[in-house]
Amino acid sequence: MQRSFDVLVVGSGIAGLSFSRKVADLGHSVCILTKKERAESNTNYAQGGIAAVTSSTDDFELHVQDTLTAGDGLCKENVVRTIVEEGPARIQELVDLGVAFSQLDDGRVSLHKEGGHSKRRILHVKDLTGKAVEEALLHAVETHPNITLLEHVHAIDLITNRKLALTGHEVPCDGTHILGLYGFDTKVQRVMTFAAPAVMLCTGGIGQVYLYTTNPGIATGDGIAMAFRAGAQIRNMECIQFHPTALYTSSDDRFLISEAVRGEGAILRNMKGEAFMAQYDSRKDLAPRDIVARAIDSEMKKSGSRHVWLDISHEPEETVRQRFPHIYERCLKEGIDMARQPIPVVPAMHYLCGGVRTNLHAETGLTGLFACGEVACTGLHGANRLASNSLLEAVVMAHRGAEQVHQYLASARRPEVRLPDWVDGNLQDSDERVILSHNWDELKRTLWDYVGIVRTTKRLERAHTRIQNLKREIHDYYWNFKVDPSLLELRNLVEVAEMIITCALQRRESRGLHYTLDFPRKLPTPVDTRWAVQR
Repeated sequence: MQRSFDVLVVGSGIAGLSFSRKVADLGHSVCILTKKERAESNTNYAQGGIAAVTSSTDDFELHVQDTLTAGDGLCKENVVRTIVEEGPARIQELVDLGVAFSQLDDGRVSLHKEGGHSKRRILHVKDLTGKAVEEALLHAVETHPNITLLEHVHAIDLITNRKLALTGHEVPCDGTHILGLYGFDTKVQRVMTFAAPAVMLCTGGIGQVYLYTTNPGIATGDGIAMAFRAGAQIRNMECIQFHPTALYTSSDDRFLISEAVRGEGAILRNMKGEAFMAQYDSRKDLAPRDIVARAIDSEMKKSGSRHVWLDISHEPEETVRQRFPHIYERCLKEGIDMARQPIPVVPAMHYLCGGVRTNLHAETGLTGLFACGEVACTGLHGANRLASNSLLEAVVMAHRGAEQVHQYLASARRPEVRLPDWVDGNLQDSDERVILSHNWDELKRTLWDYVGIVRTTKRLERAHTRIQNLKREIHDYYWNFKVDPSLLELRNLVEVAEMIITCALQRRESRGLHYTLDFPRKLPTPVDTRWAVQR
């Protein structure tokens, strides 16, 4: 069965919903595919807020310089300036949609300060900013006549004219063009064919490749793997941001303790109760995330402890409860009153600064394929993302991407083509799903143990060997059994893991989020690492 639209959007976070609304407003039919419920996205878990210059005491140049400093040489300055300067207009659009950013008693917008920022510039809705933005955008999308939103559909692979040629089908155009994609509908247990001349990837991050992550279970790198298999270039996959302060519990779950808590005066302490950040950086607890995460890692290794403490108990109790109600309640569930006692915290994988290479118009280099949000590598974040710049990038690039897709659809030659249906052949259902769970566990532990906050060449090479073995097993499984969600996600994750390790081995220096004991210094000239299909 084939369904046809002008634009396919994979993912329903802030990037996908913002883009969909805008491109639909321009008159195009849009289909959003999301593999879970529509509100399940990384956006929905974003606590901190959106960084933007909205105060008279702030200016664009300060925000630009803070971003460049955090990015440690890998940011593209023209990209940084564009996104920073266009941010306030996109913020106003969210306000117009009904996002009620927190205000002070005098009616002014309440602005948090986070690590790496020289000014208070983080707009927030208490400590559930992402949820508020997601709800406003979902309402706008659900009521739009040009938008179809399909839940529980896993995107499998992009369909290109190059792939049609390889299978003996008639090729409707020259060069590499995106024609649509295959998606597995879990409700009917069938692979569907979706045709469209433009596909926007907004699939979020890759957190599930690591044992400990603040990301939800949907963060399996689907868009990056799909884009790579279609021929897009991937960059800087070694730049994995570990959030310094995730709530430590005895389980594998890692609940994010927002950077805004440190922005409001919280102090990191070791197991002796000593404030230690002054030993690592003059900005102390408000240093950028790469520095703070390595400092915590160092303190834990020195003492052999499983965590450090984040202490905001010296601030007034009412202030803590009012500014961080969600975090306060979550800590209480673990028996911790953060207004009276320190919180046990530990770093956890949080954000990917690399991804599918795009320009400032969300174009990937493959005709008809676009990417926006965490899946994309625009050059804004460089080697280390400045806190709360991610939602900013998503809304700005969604706007720019919508304009570019509109232009593309107006000028693109759009031949009528019947795409081939998905063929399972003689594939069978597997009764050995336990193998997949074992492979997934081995994958996550390998990345956590060998490709973590501090790396060495030997560890990376060991990880590479293990991942190659896993990749062979998983790909053999993929081609011999019928697809299901866990198999699709594991197939994508093992490819993402290979990209991370390969890019890490390419970077023979320590820069930003990539720190290796074998090459502790920076090279004179910063360069991007690259990973692409060899043709």
